Amino acid sequence: MRIDLNSDLGESFGRWTLGDDAALLAIVTSANVACGFHAGDPSVLRRTCAEAARQGVVIGAQVGYRDLAGFGRRFIDVPPAELTDEVIYQIGALEAFARVAGERVRYVKPHGALYNTIVHHEEQAAAVVEAVRLYDPELPVLGLPGSVWLRRAADAGLRTIREAFADRAYTPQGTLVSRRERGALLHDPDQVAERCVRIARGEPIEAIDGSPLTIEADSICVHGDSPGAVHMAQAVAARLAAAGVDLVPFAGA
Repeated sequence: MRIDLNSDLGESFGRWTLGDDAALLAIVTSANVACGFHAGDPSVLRRTCAEAARQGVVIGAQVGYRDLAGFGRRFIDVPPAELTDEVIYQIGALEAFARVAGERVRYVKPHGALYNTIVHHEEQAAAVVEAVRLYDPELPVLGLPGSVWLRRAADAGLRTIREAFADRAYTPQGTLVSRRERGALLHDPDQVAERCVRIARGEPIEAIDGSPLTIEADSICVHGDSPGAVHMAQAVAARLAAAGVDLVPFAGA
């Protein structure tokens, strides 16, 4: 058995520090690096890409709404053509820093509100798909299983990667519980690690209402901005290894 372990990184900005990117890059196999719209400044992006390259971690562009104040977690009704341009802009910005580090952007993952919006929003999903297709149709895209985003990406000939979340609660329908709701975030490393083993094995986990839910996933995300993120990622990686699950980047290094 094998699975990818990813984390959202490069989200500090100026004098504001978020997460321990260096520690997480020693654990994960893929790094979803912010592109400056929801988080990250040029120096942060460059440092994150350089450290990812040094650690042999695959670099992905985490694209989002232009929403620094809201950390990209607020829906913005961006016209589709404008959203396409903004996603291309973000991938290109991160690509520059990846190239300086001797690497390149190897996949695309939407962030926050954009990620959740294109689970169902046809126009915005199509706009993000078009951006990736125009920039590089060989780039894989990461998203929620069963989402409009992955369906449209597959229809456009893009390689789709199904993602599960280690530290987020799920609805019975397989979508993420809103962060505004109680119980949306999971904090017990042992509970999270065991759940990740079940996901990797294709076994059901519990939805927030206690019902069984099976999530088909090629990659598992541990959020880099969560409290105790490093300890959580260490627990997940150790438990997966003990269960005989190899951690392998889906995009290849």
